[in-house]
Amino acid sequence: MIVTTKIQDMQTMMQQYRLEGKTIGFVPTMGYLHEGHIALLKKAREENDIVALSVFVNPLQFGPNEDFARYPRDIERDERIAKENGVDVFFCPSVEEMYPHPLSVQVTVKERVGVLCGKSRPGHFDGVATVLTKLFHIVMPTRAYFGMKDAQQVAVVDGLIRDFHFPIELVAVPTVREEDGLAKSSRNVYLSPEERKEAPALYQALQQAKTAIENGERNPETICALVKNYIQTHTHAEIDYVEVYSYPDLKPLEKLHGKVIIAVAVRFASARLIDNITLDIV
Repeated sequence: MIVTTKIQDMQTMMQQYRLEGKTIGFVPTMGYLHEGHIALLKKAREENDIVALSVFVNPLQFGPNEDFARYPRDIERDERIAKENGVDVFFCPSVEEMYPHPLSVQVTVKERVGVLCGKSRPGHFDGVATVLTKLFHIVMPTRAYFGMKDAQQVAVVDGLIRDFHFPIELVAVPTVREEDGLAKSSRNVYLSPEERKEAPALYQALQQAKTAIENGERNPETICALVKNYIQTHTHAEIDYVEVYSYPDLKPLEKLHGKVIIAVAVRFASARLIDNITLDIV
């Protein structure tokens, strides 16, 4: 595995791979790799000649009161996990390397951001879209891999690739879960033992919603109320949102039909957790 911190080196390597006719699978991450990331790496390994992984905790996507400083970091551990999972190129630039001077151009996301996490984290997806635009230009991958745990991010990346004509195939990989259903997340390490016991209620609530839809329920408000009630009954978490939209456009629906997302976010004392399911409804 080649490890590099320099943009120039990364670009040179990627250009060479493309000249050799090799396909490149790219997994952009903020590090502290877990089984969710490993699922992305495995999928990339299956589908490409070269697998490139980036680890970069992007300051642009954190708000002023968010957890940029305490976001978990362990680059040596990440390198080991990457190597064990068939990564060819490990790119871990510094903030100074990625942003050597104040940005004169920044990407602003107009659609798919005024709902879900975008509502309470203004500017977050502008930061995501800006760093991904930079990374896509540096790596120029054949395919880019993202987890459906952050389904709004997948929707935003879908729009970014389409609107900027990146010749990249977006591959969305299903959420990886603990045995009790909790979605794998780097932020799960923040949970107290009591919170960890309660956290699977998010997925259980979503499964209740799925069952109701399978039994014929088509009213979004009824579905949201059901999910909220389940979470309030089974946890001490504060609900940030429970919302239902079309997917990936993230438009409101009067009646459930087509591809929809049911998404939740809650705040425990020490961590904010998100989860979602997508369903195809006829």
